[in-house]
Amino acid sequence: MTDKAWIQSYPPGVPEEVDLGQYGSIRDIFEESCRKFGGNTAFSNLGTALTYARMDELTRDFGAYLQSLPGMRKGDRVALMMPNMLQYPVAMLGALRAGFVVVNVNPLYTPTELEHQLRDSGAKVIVIFENVAHTLEKVIKNTPVEHLVVTSIGEMHGFFKRNLLNIVVRYIKKLVPKFTLSGSINFRKALALGRGKELRAVGLTHDDLAFLQYTGGTTGVSKGAMLTHGNIVSNLQQASSWLNQDIEEGKEIAITALPMYHIFCLTANILVFMKVGGHCLLITDPRNIQAFVKTLASVPFTALTGVNTLFNGLLNAPAFAQVDFSHVKLVLGGGAAIEPSVAERWKKTTGTRLSEAYGLTEASPAVCINPLHEEYNGSIGLPVPSTQVSIRDDDFNELPVGKEGELCVKGPQVMRGYWNKPRETAEILTQDGWLKTGDIAYMDENGYFYITDRKKDMILVSGFNVYPKEIEAVATLHPAVFEAAAVGVPDSKTGEAVKLFVVKKDDELTSEAMIEHCRKHMTAYKIPRHVEFMKELPKSPVGKVLRRELRDMEKKRLAQ
Repeated sequence: MTDKAWIQSYPPGVPEEVDLGQYGSIRDIFEESCRKFGGNTAFSNLGTALTYARMDELTRDFGAYLQSLPGMRKGDRVALMMPNMLQYPVAMLGALRAGFVVVNVNPLYTPTELEHQLRDSGAKVIVIFENVAHTLEKVIKNTPVEHLVVTSIGEMHGFFKRNLLNIVVRYIKKLVPKFTLSGSINFRKALALGRGKELRAVGLTHDDLAFLQYTGGTTGVSKGAMLTHGNIVSNLQQASSWLNQDIEEGKEIAITALPMYHIFCLTANILVFMKVGGHCLLITDPRNIQAFVKTLASVPFTALTGVNTLFNGLLNAPAFAQVDFSHVKLVLGGGAAIEPSVAERWKKTTGTRLSEAYGLTEASPAVCINPLHEEYNGSIGLPVPSTQVSIRDDDFNELPVGKEGELCVKGPQVMRGYWNKPRETAEILTQDGWLKTGDIAYMDENGYFYITDRKKDMILVSGFNVYPKEIEAVATLHPAVFEAAAVGVPDSKTGEAVKLFVVKKDDELTSEAMIEHCRKHMTAYKIPRHVEFMKELPKSPVGKVLRRELRDMEKKRLAQ
């Protein structure tokens, strides 16, 4: 969209372009925050807090430890496999300061998935949570990993708390399966080894890699998106310029419940709030909703990021209605579409707006954000500064306002490509820098973008395009529905038919009642032909419903 129709709708104070040259690397931003906000809390977890001054020391020590390891050179990869805990930001920022590339690893990975990611990335070092170290033990011989740091839940806490937490997790809850990893050291030992050594200055520019951020995409094995320091710095400049009228430096408390290894949390929480001297409160296990709500009730937090499933889970927690939202300036939803029914209940329950944003791993991730002071409107918002967004047809021709096509993005936050995968890179990145997102969308006359669905999730009923997102939005309006997912299944008459998977709130709900509800809100060809009730829907680690797994399940049933 060459005329950038969205600029007219920008909130006051948001620039059309941002200063991309202000910082040379993520390290520059972090070190500036350590100087400016030394006494402020940077990260806290389970009641223990680390100030920016302490983070400066700890990351320096960890970076020096990594540099001292035999065979480690600038640009080598360091894998991190942990839930949200204090060791994570220390290890990540320490590795970046020392000139290494961070490979974020999902701690729920199977041995096969872990082996693929370690081999593909060529990671020489791994920092791993002891609760999942048994997974690494099974595949370590087949990977290039040479140096191992194993860490426990209590390791960054004081003496008594450390031992208490470790005893509870290891011996009472028995959450640490037995493992043997010879040559490994613990995190405290790694910090101690680095303490007496110099952190050598390493030249870092926008062109240097910062992260290999793995993404499954819609098919096949996961691919490492090459995100440079320039990509991330650009996205931090874009996001903070969007928020600069609302957030105050050194004053924010951001609840960090999404996993840090996911790009949404990594950028939107950890790095954006680090840049403004904020305090990230790390939630290690957000699935323990009772404890999570208790934490929310005990802190005057100002920001919360999440996905639709997280917000829905909170709204259904008994004590959530009592949480004080009077300090909250920002509630940001992303990762998957926010359902209108969830946004409406959120506003009613908390008195705060749920602002939807849109991004993807390949764009570091932010592409579009809604103005924070506008009511929920079902759109993904406006492109962030210094970003072009265009709707294209299958031949890559630009489409006019209101027409649906593939959403394509161009900007300084777009990845360099997939690690060692030129063919897959060429499929998604054009030679002149446009990223094809695989999402179907349209733009309105005010420059707001609306996602209709994933290109590959579209259902074709008698030649008509049916978007699962629309079916799911209608289904979740029913008061007895907790969540829903729609997929296409083969049909002899219509080619494909809609099948709806539903998690009930009320056991009395029948498939007939569900279909009747949909009939009231949708045209005939969109109405689900089949309804199946499930205890839970398959989800990604960040809480996105995996329609692909439901389709695969149906294919297996058909084959049988």
